[in-house]
Amino acid sequence: MNTSTPSPLVPSRRTMLQALSAGFVLAGGSLLWQRTALSAEEAVRIPAPAQDLPPGATAPQRAIFAGGCFWGVQGVFQHVKGVQRAVSGYSGGTASTASYELVSRGNTGHAESVEVTFDPAQVSYGTLLQIFFSVAHDPTQLNRQGPDTGTQYRSAIFATSPAQNQVAQAYIAQLDGARVYRKPIVTRLEDKPSFYPAEVYHQDFMTENPRHPYIAINDRPKVENLQRLFPDSYRKEPVLVKKARY
Repeated sequence: MNTSTPSPLVPSRRTMLQALSAGFVLAGGSLLWQRTALSAEEAVRIPAPAQDLPPGATAPQRAIFAGGCFWGVQGVFQHVKGVQRAVSGYSGGTASTASYELVSRGNTGHAESVEVTFDPAQVSYGTLLQIFFSVAHDPTQLNRQGPDTGTQYRSAIFATSPAQNQVAQAYIAQLDGARVYRKPIVTRLEDKPSFYPAEVYHQDFMTENPRHPYIAINDRPKVENLQRLFPDSYRKEPVLVKKARY
C-alpha cells in the first residue's frame, strides 16, 4: 500500500462519475490513466493473526469492514474462498441516512462498508482480517482512501461479536508492534455493527464495470494482489449479490 499523499491530479470517485456522465472521460481516457495510474495502493505482505477465532462454528458468520470505496472492498471479498456473500452498504449511522447521496456528504456517521457472510469452516475471521489489512485497503490513511476523502471513507471494523472485536484489537496491536507499515494503523473498532445495504446499482460494481476508470485504476489491482499474495484463498469466479437475495 502506498502511504504517501495521493497526487492532486487524481480525481475523486464522484468527479469521475460526473465526468463519465458528461462524456469527458472517454475522450481523455488515456491521459486520465497516465495521471492516475499511481493511485492504486501497493499491497503489503503482513503476518497472519497470532490470535483467531476457533474454527468450530458451523453456521455462517458475519463480518463488516469499511475501507474506502465499497466497490473495491466488495470486489476483493467476492473473490475469497469461503465467502458466501459480500454486500456493499453503510454502517455507523442510522437507517434514515443510509443512502449514497446523504452518506457522500460526510456528516451522517456512516462509512461505506461491506458485510461479509462467510463459512468459518473454509475461511477464518483472522484470514479475512489479514486480507482486509493487506490488499483491500490502506489502514494508515485517516478518513480517506486513495483519491476519496471524508469520514465516510474511513478505515473501520464493525465487529459483530465481542470475540471478533477482541481478535481485531489484538491483530492491530500485533501489526503496529511489528511495524509492518511506515505509519500507525488508524483503523477504528466501532461498536455499532449496524448494516444497511447500498443501492442496487452499487452492488457487483467491479464485475459489471471492469473498464470503469476508477475500477481499473484503484480496484482491479486489489483483486490481482489477492490472487498473488493469497493464492490459496483466491477464487476466480466472484460470488455476486445480484444472483442471490440479500
